[in-house]
Parts: sequence; C-alpha cells; structure tokens
Amino acid sequence: MDDVLGDTVNQEWGRISARLLARFRRLDLVEDALGDAVEAAARSWPVDGVPDSPAAWLTTAAHRRVLDRLRHEAVARGVEPELVIRAEHAQAGATAMADPGGLVEDDLLRLVLMCAHPALSTEAASALSLRLVMGVSTHDIARLFLVPESTMAARITRAKRKISGAGIPFTVPDASVLPDRLDIVAQTAYLAFTAGYSPGSGPDLLRPELSGEAIRLVRLVRALRPEEPVLLGLLALMLLQHSRRDARVRAERLVLLADQDRSAWHHGEVAEALGLLRDPVLTRPLTRQAASYTLQARIAAEHALAPTASETRWDRIVSLYDVLLEVAPSPGARLARAVAVAEDRGAAAGLAALEGVEVPSTHRLAAVRAELLSRSGDVHAARAAYDQALAACANDVERAHLTEKRAALGRAQPRTSPG
Repeated sequence: MDDVLGDTVNQEWGRISARLLARFRRLDLVEDALGDAVEAAARSWPVDGVPDSPAAWLTTAAHRRVLDRLRHEAVARGVEPELVIRAEHAQAGATAMADPGGLVEDDLLRLVLMCAHPALSTEAASALSLRLVMGVSTHDIARLFLVPESTMAARITRAKRKISGAGIPFTVPDASVLPDRLDIVAQTAYLAFTAGYSPGSGPDLLRPELSGEAIRLVRLVRALRPEEPVLLGLLALMLLQHSRRDARVRAERLVLLADQDRSAWHHGEVAEALGLLRDPVLTRPLTRQAASYTLQARIAAEHALAPTASETRWDRIVSLYDVLLEVAPSPGARLARAVAVAEDRGAAAGLAALEGVEVPSTHRLAAVRAELLSRSGDVHAARAAYDQALAACANDVERAHLTEKRAALGRAQPRTSPG
C-alpha cells in the first residue's frame, strides 16, 4: 500500500496540483488540501483497500478539502458560503476563457510557466516548480542548488508567499511572453531530470518516471519553439543520459558506466540525440545556457559513441570540460572534469584536479576522492574519505555501493567512471 501511495504521489502530485490550481487558483489551499488528502489515504487505504484509481481518489479528497476551507473562510468573513463557492467556480471559468487560444494545453507545463513568472527570481521559480509541479523533496532540491536544506525551504516558502501576495494568476502567457520564460522552464526541466536520474535521497537509485516527465515537458515546449538552441541542446543531453537507465541498476545495485551492459542502452534515444546535436542551429553563437547544455550533451555523446568503455576518448572529454568551465563554471563541472582527468591521465592527476573543488550538500566529492586515493594506494586516506562520503550520502543504493567499496579497499582496484 505504501508503495502505491508513494508512487501515486511521485507521479501524480503535479497533475493533481495543476487541476486544482486551474479551478481554485489558491496555491496555499491546494498544497494544504493535497497534503491532507495524502495523510487521509495513508490512514484509510490500509483499512478500506487501495481504490481502483488512486490519483482520482486523491483528487476528490483534496477537492473536498479545498471546498471545506473556502466554506470556513467564508463563514469567518460573514459571507454566505454557497455564494462564495459559486463565485469561485465562476472565476475559474473566467480564467479558462481568458487563456489565449489554447497555446499550452498540458496541465504540468501550464503550472511550470506560471512558476516562471517574472515576479520570481530564476532560482525561486525553478525551486517552486520542482517542489510544486514535480514533487521533488526539499532535501533533493537543496542538493541540486548546492545550498542547505533550511535555506531552500525558506526560499520556497517566500516564493509561495510572493505568488499568493502578488495574485499571480494561473493563466498561460501569450506567444510574445513565452520566449522570456523558456530559460527558466529549461532549467527547471533539467533539474527535474537530474532529480530523477540521480535522486539525492531515498531508496531508489533512479526515478525514471520523473526523468521521463522532464523529457516530455521539453518536447512539449520544443513543439512550440522548435528552433530554440537551448531546447535542442537540453533534449539531446537528457536523451543521452536517460538512454542508460536500464543499465545503471542490476539486482538493485548501482552499475558504474564502465561496467554497464551497453546493449541495454536505449539506442533509439541515442540516435535521436546525436541527430539533434547535428542541427545547424547549434553551430551558431549560443547563449551561455544553451552552450552549457550542448557541451554536456557532447560529453555524453562521447560515451555513447565509444564501442567499449576502454575505448572512451577521455582526452576529448577533458577538452570539452575545459570549454564547459569557461562557458559555465560550476563546482559540479569541476568535479566531473577531475574524474575525466583521472581516467585520461591517472589517479594522481585526478586528485590534483580536485584541489580547491568544493561541492557542498553532496557526498560525491568525498566519494570521488576516496576512489582516487584508493587507486593511488593510500588506503588509510581512502577509508577516511569513504567515511566522509557515507556520512553525507542519503541515497540507500549509493550508500550500499560506497559501503562495498570501503570494504573492498586493498582487495581490488575501484573505478571512478560516472554512471
């Protein structure tokens, strides 16, 4: 039962939120009501059984909860509840009629576009979308933005207040406004994809449904703006990474890139991504964001094009990371470059490349350092680094992998290739 409820929440939270927001346009009420509905399901489903349509059950329960809250508010204001509810319905209908010609019909995309409102900062807009639309935990959002969880929680709360306080409507921007919000939508989609490709916490190594939903969102936006380089580069990057999903886990254990069965990759997605990277649009001057996605996609393409792991052109990958760091420097890119340097030039060079790199709120820096120290034969330092990584790791599968690596120190040569 817990799995059904958890899966339903993970997969349907955004859609249910979008439907309720479209009708009631009260972010505070919708979130509280949906949370109450989930709690009610956790109590009643074990007793009454899982309903035939869990998503519909949650929607109905949340809908009733919103109406209850509206009635209470009406009573508190001394207004006739029936009239208030009727007015809410009429307002929702007027909102739908105000949409400019059905430019965007997808509920989730509508909600992402609403969160991308210029009244919010780029980071606040993306964080709110991830929490509200995609159902990503605050812990994982904080990890994606490399900030403490408390900082991210406060940022999301402020964004919600701003939306409510500013009266930002749940309406679709017209074609003249849409391009100004594309970069935020693209950033949000890639962060959501990353949250699914590499969850920072929980029992699963992958949340492929979340990554798949992020890809679907990019496809939807690209259908509206097919020549946008930022969408071309992003879609190529997502497809190349997503193509490895079935090979990254075996018997509920992490399988590193070097050990993956490449026949299990989704080669149709690889072919589509490589085709996108050949688009002439990507040979023109690009924005920093478009260039960043495109360069990361070209790095992923090097892995996809290598016949075997041992034939990977790590020298090319290091060069691409060098360009990426010039275009869009980030601690994550420096960490990934250090891994590539280690594969190309040896563990000592990789450790040197790690000097000065700081990636807060993640175990990955300590994990990479541990494995490179192990390769260098410094077992004592490697063990200490693994301990540091394990203390910071909140994902069960990755913790098990790190535990095995630590236990194997001195018995085998570990690998550092990303997954």
